[in-house]
Amino acid sequence: MNNVVDISNLDIGYGSRCVIRNVNFSLKQGEMVGIIGCNGAGKSTLLKTIRGLLPKQRGVVKYMGKSLEEYDDKELATKVSYLQQHVEVGFGYTGKDIVMAGRYPYMKWWQRESKADEDLALNCMSYTGTIDLADRPVTEVSGGQKQRILIAKVLAQQTPIIFLDEPTTGLDMVYQEEIFRFAKALAAKGKTILMVVHELNLAAKYCQRILLLGEGSLLADGKPQEVFTEALLSRAYKADIQVERNPLNQNLEISTRISQEDREKEAALLDKIC
Repeated sequence: MNNVVDISNLDIGYGSRCVIRNVNFSLKQGEMVGIIGCNGAGKSTLLKTIRGLLPKQRGVVKYMGKSLEEYDDKELATKVSYLQQHVEVGFGYTGKDIVMAGRYPYMKWWQRESKADEDLALNCMSYTGTIDLADRPVTEVSGGQKQRILIAKVLAQQTPIIFLDEPTTGLDMVYQEEIFRFAKALAAKGKTILMVVHELNLAAKYCQRILLLGEGSLLADGKPQEVFTEALLSRAYKADIQVERNPLNQNLEISTRISQEDREKEAALLDKIC
């Protein structure tokens, strides 16, 4: 199967400051891939650079064998949809307004949305369980509801590649797992999903591949059981990481391990301030 995304010798950063050097990986159709790493490792920066929202310092980004620079904005928007980390929605926009915005790459400047566009948008809202929010202002819905509306917008864009930047941040565990289930179902239908993830246990459970960033590079690229090792995670997160397999469901469970010395130091400091 041909690659849908190819990243070669990529350096990314801000101005003259390089955050990550020499990134190389490819994505195939139907893969669900998580990007993990500690705060400041460059996860969101990598995703934005690949999407063309930030200039790369060096290297090549290709979609379907065609370089990023060969796409104009609208054409790229028919290939890759991107759900950014924080989405501010203006006052008065309804759920349906937001989802309908996903259809803009397919319309000329003088065109309005068609009945087919509206039907697709409503079907996407039905799938994400937000159809009852179609006429409600997005400023009046909960964080989980808003995120599901934004997922519906991504679906309405009908792209073969979907980028999600920390799509579960600030959501409770029910909504978090729901977003991962949506992503896995989309991958099963042939969509390629690349997502920045903080919830390592959910990444281990749902993602087919993991890209681990750390020390200014791509430290590891492989299946969850290959990347979620105590040695690799402890190195990337600069902490003592524990990885265990749950005997009941066989899922990997990742947590930090606190030494007795650190516990005693914390207890002594707590005594001074309480």
